[in-house]
Amino acid sequence: MRILVVSDVHGRMKGLCQAIEAQPTARTVLFLGDGLRQAEDAALQYPDRTFYMVPGNCDFASGLLPVRQETFGGKRFYFTHGHIHDVKYSLYRLELAAREAEAHIVLYGHTHIPHEEYVDGLYLFNPGSLGYGGTYGYVDIAGGGIRTGVVSL
Repeated sequence: MRILVVSDVHGRMKGLCQAIEAQPTARTVLFLGDGLRQAEDAALQYPDRTFYMVPGNCDFASGLLPVRQETFGGKRFYFTHGHIHDVKYSLYRLELAAREAEAHIVLYGHTHIPHEEYVDGLYLFNPGSLGYGGTYGYVDIAGGGIRTGVVSL
């Protein structure tokens, strides 16, 4: 099972569409904030994909919750934009929240810097920024394991 992970689109709709079309087997798209309008438009443009979204610090007046927890392929995901956990300074608060939620993987954005790390049973993953840097990510779940990757447009 492949899951597309995008963050920090910041108005770059073309990049979001390129990422979606480059991953045809990813039927699930996790959007991590900052460009919510583009993600909502993409959800309408690609009705064969299921979108799960959280708002970022630039997504004003959103009624969405800043944190989501979902299970895909038997793995618990904790995902957020990251600003409410101060991820630009440290991943400590984010990691603590994900562990409290008993997540297998935590996804975040906000920093615009891709990051892949595995710490004591928890995957920490930031796909970078589609708007500033032109990167997105994916999560593969197969054989009971998790694999992450960052892709440049």
